[in-house]
Amino acid sequence: MRRWASTVVAIALGLGALGCGQTTTEREAPVTIKGTPPARGEAGTAAPRGTNVRIWVVTHGQASSAFWAIVRNGVDAAARQVDADVTYRAPDVYSLQTMVALIDQAVAAHPDGLVVSLPEAGLAPTIRRAVAAGIPVVTINSGSDMYAKLGVLAHVGQPEDVAGYKSGRRLAAAGVRRAVCVNLKIVNVGLDARCAGLARAMREAGGRSTMIRIDDVAATAPGRIARAVRAAHADGVLACNAVSGLATVQALRGTQGVTAATFDLGPDVLAAVKRGRLAFAVDQQGYLQGYLPVVLLAERARYGLFPAQGEVIPTGPNFVTARTAGQAIALARRSIR
Repeated sequence: MRRWASTVVAIALGLGALGCGQTTTEREAPVTIKGTPPARGEAGTAAPRGTNVRIWVVTHGQASSAFWAIVRNGVDAAARQVDADVTYRAPDVYSLQTMVALIDQAVAAHPDGLVVSLPEAGLAPTIRRAVAAGIPVVTINSGSDMYAKLGVLAHVGQPEDVAGYKSGRRLAAAGVRRAVCVNLKIVNVGLDARCAGLARAMREAGGRSTMIRIDDVAATAPGRIARAVRAAHADGVLACNAVSGLATVQALRGTQGVTAATFDLGPDVLAAVKRGRLAFAVDQQGYLQGYLPVVLLAERARYGLFPAQGEVIPTGPNFVTARTAGQAIALARRSIR
């Protein structure tokens, strides 16, 4: 699997240089990105392409989310590099009904490819309809345990149960035996899988874990986490996204003997890792979740090429520690990591 992921990244990077967050309401107008074609005769240039490839991207991430800004950045870079017209849509506030409507709009537009995030099983019938309509579909982000039943070409993302398990193993190696998993109030199958993986790692280490659900942007989030840590007599905390990770740092201020870590990056998260307030942060490489499917679908539309159909293309987990945080901070400020 690692060999396959490396191959896909190498192919994508050969086409050009490389370039779950908040739920704040922010209205975002549909955006179409049109790439600039390379000059005729430039290295790697294909034969004349004619009509541009049209790709739709539908995600459940709001415009104000730092994580989804990274995904969007990858989408934009790929669109420019492969000269594709990309329409990006996301709900103002997540709901299943809105996601279904956005995917149906994409299908009605008859694009050459559709990229869609898969936060819950309720989207399965809509995605199957897109596949049945003859549209090549790649799922991204959450849903590595569901995509195979939907008929999509591939899934680009982090296998979340594996990521939770490996995070739990790291915490266990640091001495944690009573962990709290900080999940979000809005149910997401990927985040649930992270907590399940942590629980499995704790059991193997002879410990236990407790899951709590919070509104990560609420002012009450740090207090909720602090109370859960005390109630569980916890010696470790794993937060499921960057926002709840920062809330965990605030909750544990002045507390001794508790090791904390988080999923997802950002300048503030990386600063906390560098200072040792977080033991590590899990990088699922959201940039690649936006970048790779656009590149792959564009090349499929033009040349009929698509590697390893039906596979997961894993973008994580990658672990950032105090030793490596400095390398990632500048890229986080550019919405690449």
